[in-house]
Amino acid sequence: MKIVFTDSKTVASSGADLDTFRQFGELVLYDLTSPEELPDRIKDADMVLCNKTIFDANALSQAPKLKYIGLCATGYNNIDIAYATQHGITVCNAGSYSTDAVAQHTFALILSLFNKVREYDDFVQKGGWIETEMFSPMVFRTHELSGKTIGIVGYGNIGKATAKIAHAFGMNVVVFTRTVLADENVNFVDFDTLLSLSDIVTVHCPLNSESQKMFCSDTFKKFKKGSYFINTARGGLVDENALKEALENDQLAGAAVDTITIEPMSHDCVLLGVKNLIITPHIAWSPKETTDRLIKIVSDNIKSFLDGNPKNKVN
Repeated sequence: MKIVFTDSKTVASSGADLDTFRQFGELVLYDLTSPEELPDRIKDADMVLCNKTIFDANALSQAPKLKYIGLCATGYNNIDIAYATQHGITVCNAGSYSTDAVAQHTFALILSLFNKVREYDDFVQKGGWIETEMFSPMVFRTHELSGKTIGIVGYGNIGKATAKIAHAFGMNVVVFTRTVLADENVNFVDFDTLLSLSDIVTVHCPLNSESQKMFCSDTFKKFKKGSYFINTARGGLVDENALKEALENDQLAGAAVDTITIEPMSHDCVLLGVKNLIITPHIAWSPKETTDRLIKIVSDNIKSFLDGNPKNKVN
């Protein structure tokens, strides 16, 4: 059986050991694969492993032997699921491998915004503390999280983990989700109510046709004046021009994103240099413990598929 990993560098660069996949057959590793290279590389593959490689109908039609796609990710918007289903290709994702890591990074971003960590470090490194008379130079205004309201959009595993951390900080939690669950620790509200109540809005929902650019100009106008926006989900959920405008006109006091629409970032990305915005390069999912867990889940998914009982199946 031939197994082709189309963008192995996206996982191997974290130090993850990919050799475990050799137990299932001939493993062919490509660091990265362009759309032009993809058809030839998968034309005789029985299985494909990928992270963010885009498998549209045209690419999939070039792989007549393909029966399985193993995603090294939770999201699967890069796969034409309808085509895969129609042609008997099983697609399995990595489930909740990054839950704790993404929730942790979400609060790393929130704390950076509220405690001005990078601003104060920059102030000290440039000699500001040396030159001041004050033992505690309060150059930047900081805020407590306790008592603030955090609005969580999407209440899957990551949303729930984020709520748990928020409670530890003494925050009020409101949630907007398509499926309301029995959870007495949070208040479920409609989308507009969440926007109007929240001091912080954090996004943890999938990207699909319904959620594409759900955070647009009209949406940001409904935010509480001076609130904060966090996105560690998918860049396509946000109209980046609208986010820039909301920051520049002070509708938002600050924002932090780990994902953007085009990745890697393009030279003309409208978010570069925008005030009060923190950008990290899609690394919320990448701690060592997380990537080790990812490899185990992907490997277990393959075993389950070969045993005739696929798990984490998305189609």
